[in-house]
Amino acid sequence: MPISAEDRGRLIQLARQSLSHIVANGPAPALGTMAGILAERRGCFVTLTNRGQLRGCIGTFAPRSPLAEAVVRMAAEAARDSRFLYTRPVTARELPELTVEISVLSPLEPIGDPLSIEIGKHGIYIVRGHASGCFLPEVATDQGWNVEQFLSYCCEHKTGLPGDAWRQDGTQVYVFTSEKFSE
Repeated sequence: MPISAEDRGRLIQLARQSLSHIVANGPAPALGTMAGILAERRGCFVTLTNRGQLRGCIGTFAPRSPLAEAVVRMAAEAARDSRFLYTRPVTARELPELTVEISVLSPLEPIGDPLSIEIGKHGIYIVRGHASGCFLPEVATDQGWNVEQFLSYCCEHKTGLPGDAWRQDGTQVYVFTSEKFSE
């Protein structure tokens, strides 16, 4: 069931408040009473961009808290994404220029035949031993990748495994869908 406009707005508002709290010492987000999807344990990602440039993206597949709390936590962590923390961290001055995008995830499902992944519909999460990595559904379409490229790039660039690791015994490939929205 699609997330209502009201719930989307509330999640964006919570993410913004979390960002303000972390980088500008603003007040912590007040969650209030949560109901419906805001109270469900759901995986999510929060992506921050500034004029189309990635500034942070953090998420979780293993929800330990209600969606509203997870969004608050992921927004704070996205502002401190280690890829940017030491070179160009998100600053209070940059807050008005940031675009917040939230992806609410379906539960992970193992897929028997990774070649049956539907580009644009499925995101992937690949695990082998202690190595893991993921791509949201839109990554393949944004990059113009086919299924094999999607799987191989995830293995090579996100998990640190050989590009063909998705074909090997012992590698688990999971799929999920995502409902994405932004300001």
